[in-house]
Amino acid sequence: MPVKIVHDNYGKSRVRLMKVERHGDHHELQNINVKIALEGDFDSIHIDGDNAQCLPTDTMKNTVYALAAQTDKIEEIECFGLRLARHFLANNPQVSRVSINIIEHKYTRIPVGGEPHEHSFTKSGGEKRTTSVLATREGESVESGLEDLTVIKTTKSGFAGFMKDKYTFLPEVDDRIFCTSVKANWRYSNCESATEELWNSVRQTILETFATHDSLSVQHTLYAMGEAVLSKHADVSEIAFSLPNIHCLPVDVTRFGEEEKHAIFLPTEEPHGLIEARLSR
Repeated sequence: MPVKIVHDNYGKSRVRLMKVERHGDHHELQNINVKIALEGDFDSIHIDGDNAQCLPTDTMKNTVYALAAQTDKIEEIECFGLRLARHFLANNPQVSRVSINIIEHKYTRIPVGGEPHEHSFTKSGGEKRTTSVLATREGESVESGLEDLTVIKTTKSGFAGFMKDKYTFLPEVDDRIFCTSVKANWRYSNCESATEELWNSVRQTILETFATHDSLSVQHTLYAMGEAVLSKHADVSEIAFSLPNIHCLPVDVTRFGEEEKHAIFLPTEEPHGLIEARLSR
């Protein structure tokens, strides 16, 4: 029986790029990581070793730097991703589908004397801004997102009334610490809606909902955050979350002769629960 290729793609990953936009009185800084994947008519490359239709991945890397240099201004990562995808489609007739994924590491200005310094920056923790661009010859789609946004609340969270079997030893609680590292990505109804202003608004909506929601489970808060984003932002058509339940376990300090005040906890990283869902209108 002949062997056939069911699916294939190839590209370049972890293309790192830092760009500086220089103004007279201050500089802007952007630090991104780009992944490119092409799909198309590549059977001859695999089966016959014929590389005539194979654009080198080194060329893809160079294209990232070349297109970034074509403008002095720092672009939204969604716009840059679209430019890259359109370039590869326009210049490679053998390519039918282009996927561009970009991670942006956020930086903020160092405060000096109560004012942000004009050319010195500090990395904004571990949080990242992300985008996923998909382009074919029939159309385009853009998703924005964020990941590693760690949030924690010290009350207004519980977990009770859950299913139990013979292996269930978890106690029910009506007040606990709730910690998670938010990964979210949302799709736009229109590619042109992908702006930093909208990204910031979605992020703030997620944070405000997490802070104010009386949580009966991680799932309960996930839905509340998604519902709030979709209700507030008409240009967002759907949103997906991945929320690890990062446990903070109470320490029994009575063993040390101390009074139990429910104030001492042990943060853990693994194992952890993982709750995921995608919401749309």
